[in-house]
Amino acid sequence: MKALRVAVLGAGGTIAPAIVRDLAESEEVLALSLLDLDAERARWVAEAHAPEADVRSVEPGADLAGALEGFDVVLNAASYRINLEVMHAALAVGANYLDLGGLYWMTARQLELDSRFRSAGRLAVLGIGSSPGKTNLMALRAARELGADRLDTVHVSAAGRDLDPPAGFSPPYAVQTLVDEVTLAPVVVRDGAAKESEPLSPGGMVTFPEPIGPASTIHTLHSELLTFPGSFAAREVSFRLSLAPAIEERVRELAAGTPEEVAAAAREAVPSSARTVSAHVVEGTVGERAVEVSALTEPHERWGLGGGIVSTGTPASATVRLLARGQVNHVGVLPPERCLEPDLLFRELEARGHRFAVAPAAAAARP
Repeated sequence: MKALRVAVLGAGGTIAPAIVRDLAESEEVLALSLLDLDAERARWVAEAHAPEADVRSVEPGADLAGALEGFDVVLNAASYRINLEVMHAALAVGANYLDLGGLYWMTARQLELDSRFRSAGRLAVLGIGSSPGKTNLMALRAARELGADRLDTVHVSAAGRDLDPPAGFSPPYAVQTLVDEVTLAPVVVRDGAAKESEPLSPGGMVTFPEPIGPASTIHTLHSELLTFPGSFAAREVSFRLSLAPAIEERVRELAAGTPEEVAAAAREAVPSSARTVSAHVVEGTVGERAVEVSALTEPHERWGLGGGIVSTGTPASATVRLLARGQVNHVGVLPPERCLEPDLLFRELEARGHRFAVAPAAAAARP
């Protein structure tokens, strides 16, 4: 094992506390630096979860590569809109790169840097949060359960609920990302071709693990739709999201609002409670055979963090540990299903409170 120096960008954001706490408790991490435009927010995260971490302010337009010099891994938990900028900075300093997703179109642009990362002998894992991320490896697990290296169809569904919701608008992750997901046209794969559909179009009912259970869904834009056709030769792929009714109602209002209204909502948003839960279901088929892989993440009591944050943050921190142990041996720019082993990652996640289940399923109807 080689302990790594890790920089977390966007360390003051919604998901960062779980990433930072997990890294701070990992012997595979030699040094941890927290970077954010808002140093005070990053400092609060450090005080609560990683007192030994170094905290740095990153000003807009500053020399990002200079701030990242000397690190082995750059973990980008900031807005997906700066993914390319951070990747270029990681290349400049010879670091591996991880992020939480690129919302399809940004992921496509990021994949164009594959040859540069290969030439540098470095790895960029695109979208190693909960979804994309955990769901990508759940799809790979589904294929293996069916004794195949491909899937004819893959249907991904995600849901989150706050069991003790605060008063006010409390989104599960960054407001701008959430609004982008529901205003940019969703992509579905039909008969092997990517096709756009109407934003916020109904996705039907999905039965999630309890305590969420059966819930209505909507189609939203997601990165799995970009990589699964190539990774699994899948002819049909979809992604569906289930939000708590009050949150979905507010998001629909913001989807029709102005950029100024979205920015105001982001400023006024209140944190979720520490009692959130996160659930995912991936249905895969090969011919007439079907399997369902499900995941549930409940609150992490010792960390004082909700399952929604833990579900999204800890796949990235777990990947850092796998890199340090030499259990990831790829270079280039890759989605998780092309470079990570499900069993290795799931073992790490189960130790942080994730639970997985695999069961035969009826061949899913087209959502």
